[in-house]
Amino acid sequence: MESLMQKILFAFMLSLTATGNLAYADTLKIAVIDPMSGPFAPVGHNTFNSFTYLAERANAEKWAGEHKLVFDAFDNKAGVQESLSLLKTIIDKDYRYVAQGTGSAVGLALIDAINKHNQRNPGKEIIYLNHGSIDPDMTNSKCSFWHFRFDANSDMKMEALSTFMAADKSIKKIYLIGQNYSHGQQVARAAKSYLARKRPDIQIVGEDLHPLATVKDFAPYISKIKASGADSVITGNWGTDLALLIKAAKEAGLSANFYTYYASSTGVPTAMGPAGIDKVKLIGYWHPNNASVLGGQLTKGFKDKYKDDLSSVSTYSLIASLSKAVKKAGTTEPVKVALALEDVQIDFFGNPASMRKSDHQIQQTLYLSNWVKLNGKDVQFDQENTGMGWQTLQKIDAFVAAQPTSCQMKRP
Repeated sequence: MESLMQKILFAFMLSLTATGNLAYADTLKIAVIDPMSGPFAPVGHNTFNSFTYLAERANAEKWAGEHKLVFDAFDNKAGVQESLSLLKTIIDKDYRYVAQGTGSAVGLALIDAINKHNQRNPGKEIIYLNHGSIDPDMTNSKCSFWHFRFDANSDMKMEALSTFMAADKSIKKIYLIGQNYSHGQQVARAAKSYLARKRPDIQIVGEDLHPLATVKDFAPYISKIKASGADSVITGNWGTDLALLIKAAKEAGLSANFYTYYASSTGVPTAMGPAGIDKVKLIGYWHPNNASVLGGQLTKGFKDKYKDDLSSVSTYSLIASLSKAVKKAGTTEPVKVALALEDVQIDFFGNPASMRKSDHQIQQTLYLSNWVKLNGKDVQFDQENTGMGWQTLQKIDAFVAAQPTSCQMKRP
């Protein structure tokens, strides 16, 4: 009788353990609010496919322990109001995590809306995971405990870019062109400020801010750049606005070098083609020809699966960091995950990357790269089947690009 009771008790305890494991193995749903239609749709789809592809690997390798990450796309058409409407829908569908990164105007609106929601709804908090909206204000005056950024902000990139440009004595005259919203304005401001500090002899010979995603022909802007005598152009443009700008420069035979934030984004490599060789530069946190076995494997696997290039790799740092935080917290509950995420450090393709607790801005190595032909050595991966890719000119350690923060974080 005693033996039978022991067996029953043992079976009962096993069932509790199994039930506990099932409860522990939560599915963490992340709503991705980015453009899936309109002029910026190619960028949105590439980013979402990156999330899906990397999440499959993370889940298979149990980066978050028994928990699974699932990403679902919500089309904001790159609009602020559409994004805020989607946020309400997402909240109603019980998502607790939001990812976004295509447009700082959207990002700033989401920070404000999520702050208000979390204040009014304790116990139902939402975390905003930012993979690419890089307005510095988002980790300074507008910083939030609920917001984490996994891309270097525009001031960090300009710190690195301006240091490289300042050392090139052939640069004498610079033209600034950007999209007329917070990001484009911040790039222009930082360029003027940092270059004045490092190379006061450089002249800013022109500056234009154009409407976002509405200019179809950049020929008039290119004419102004040619007339200015600029030897270099700095732009924070992305998506079709950069592809069309580069296309117009190529057609006009503009000889100036372009220093860009997003020349590796979808559509731009094709627009550059051979005309961009040794003329287009890229400041960023990664490119597929970095010396990394894992980076090469992921680049090839993504290309095989999607017939597209893996270019939005802040998605990797986001997934790796979030997974590590979830595993450390032992739960998918947002407040506990956020507290764990504040101190996360990961290996980012052979370089350390860490979340800075004071403002939730990732600190990571940056690269200044040049558009060149494949050479089978340090340039093995091309983009968009052009036979051309990115070659590292300079590796910039995280501390070089790091910026002070004015963030006054309010924690729960």
